[in-house]
Amino acid sequence: MRDGRASERMPEGDAMSAALSASIVTHAPDLALLEQTLDSLRRALHVAHARGMLVRADVSVIDNGPGEGWRGPLRALLERTFAGTPWAAAEVVTGHGNVGYGRGHNLALLRSGADYHLVLNPDVMMQDDAVCEAIAFMQSHRDVDLLAPLVIGPDGKVQYLCKRYPALFDLALRGFAPQPVKSLFRSRLERYEMKCEADSGKPFDATLASGCCMFLRRAAAAASGGFRDDFFMYFEDFDLSLRMGEHGRLLCVPQVKIVHYGGNAADKGGTHIRMFLRSAVTFYRRHGWKLW
Repeated sequence: MRDGRASERMPEGDAMSAALSASIVTHAPDLALLEQTLDSLRRALHVAHARGMLVRADVSVIDNGPGEGWRGPLRALLERTFAGTPWAAAEVVTGHGNVGYGRGHNLALLRSGADYHLVLNPDVMMQDDAVCEAIAFMQSHRDVDLLAPLVIGPDGKVQYLCKRYPALFDLALRGFAPQPVKSLFRSRLERYEMKCEADSGKPFDATLASGCCMFLRRAAAAASGGFRDDFFMYFEDFDLSLRMGEHGRLLCVPQVKIVHYGGNAADKGGTHIRMFLRSAVTFYRRHGWKLW
């Protein structure tokens, strides 16, 4: 395990295979859930490697604390998970403190030499062929710089996380309105969440992707500067989507599937609501206000 030192440059992928780096940012994680996430990632990497799509993988768990007590458990977890995979390196990046979600991912993304980079939440389970399908799609669609998967909740229902540019009304409605109010504006929400496109089963262009799982063309993401430092949590994924979308396509590809256990800010209490609102203001100041 390494403590935040730059990794060696990976070999460049050819027409059939690629190198992949991946990062997971943690802060007081549920270790049992994180173990499931890492195990699902290991299986997905193994399938891609076995099929000749993946030549090398480099997995970084970014330890944002709190404190220094998570280093040992995280190292032990990675060692158990990736033992016996000589083509996959795993590390804990630690010692930097709680720098936020986006800056945490940048610690791996901006130093990677891989062809692709996977941004992943610690509460996501990947389908076994997810990495293989994502690499194959991006290898054959060179104009796509950001690939978003189809996201399923633990209840088996689709979470519509690829979206159009949000009006303030959309954010308030989706995040904080009671269900009867949401029902009154169902068609509006479905348009914002691109429900029709997602339910088609076909890849579709989107404006915004969720940071719970992003397959990035690494060079394009690095050229954009990665995640911006002024988003500590929330909207850093929307901001990156818009900046990368200026130069390449952002596609949701339903053939790439994950299960996401996360919830929205309103379900996590007052601190998260305040962070959400603060980041929303930063986002709109940068990209333009839209009230309705």
